[in-house]
Amino acid sequence: MTPRLLITGASSGIGRALAIAYAREGASLVLLGRDRARLEETAKAALAAGAGGAETYVADVRDREAMARLVRDAHDKRPIDILVANAGVATGLAPGQIMETPEAVRAMLAINVGGVFNTVEPILTQMCERKSGAIAIVGSMAGVRSLPYSPSYCAAKAATHMWADSLRGRLAPHGVSVSLIVPGFVKTPMSARTKSWQPGAISDEQAAQIIKRGLARRRPVIAFPRSMYYAMRFFSLLPPGLVDGVMRRFHVEVPETAERGES
Repeated sequence: MTPRLLITGASSGIGRALAIAYAREGASLVLLGRDRARLEETAKAALAAGAGGAETYVADVRDREAMARLVRDAHDKRPIDILVANAGVATGLAPGQIMETPEAVRAMLAINVGGVFNTVEPILTQMCERKSGAIAIVGSMAGVRSLPYSPSYCAAKAATHMWADSLRGRLAPHGVSVSLIVPGFVKTPMSARTKSWQPGAISDEQAAQIIKRGLARRRPVIAFPRSMYYAMRFFSLLPPGLVDGVMRRFHVEVPETAERGES
């Protein structure tokens, strides 16, 4: 039987590319996003590629109760085989800016951390009872070693990395796999807003194929490019002051998210 996937942040970028990649296998898709028009475009593209169904739901991952209902209802229709917690936003600092806007930081944390919890938690019991299923959590290289131009985003991704690592060990005896996805630079609308050198940047279609292969092999960490991942891990072992000094030499502008939360 072809797999059934639930993907958040499916209206663009990696989420959209993953939907289309799995559609070519005839997968049944449950697509979540906040932009109805773009979400419907993803569904149309997935169906044209061969999807065995593409349900769309306009949803805000920050809404815990709504997400719980949506995820459970989708699972009750037909069990979810792969759940991809992909929705996220970036925020950071412009050159010369010292402090991030508190409201922007809290909105980003609510989406990137709380949103991951709200997506994954509702399905854990059902997957464990079935003793099958895969959970994919999208992190970032920014969660491996902190970057001075995006402090709160690094903190959010580090939190999701640790949570994914903990879940993986806890759920493995129950037949449920957890994969942490650690992308480098991927050419998406979000990354296009960041002004910086982007070594090894790949298309979202290429990223989707790497992720898809990794999930098929139930890899615990799907990091790409691997050279960047190992470099970031190596940097975390070096004297912090040395690495901070090197990082400050790069010109990077990370636009502040338009999202706003409680301060």
